[in-house]
Amino acid sequence: MMNRFDGNSSREAKIRYLDGDFQIVLAGSYVTCAMTGKPIPVDELRYWSVARQEPYADAAASLEAERRAGALPDQRR
Repeated sequence: MMNRFDGNSSREAKIRYLDGDFQIVLAGSYVTCAMTGKPIPVDELRYWSVARQEPYADAAASLEAERRAGALPDQRR
């Protein structure tokens, strides 16, 4: 993994999201959250969807993405 000081501070990284890991395809210092639009420093990236190949800023954004995708069971009772 690279850190944000590797000379690509203003470029968005292109990442392939894997189960439990990710692969940097194009070096950069950040990715953009698919739900919030906020930049996420690559070295702080913790949440993503392998199925949708999307990064998320935090657990709440990840949960909302799962809800919108219909990936969670209906819990209304």
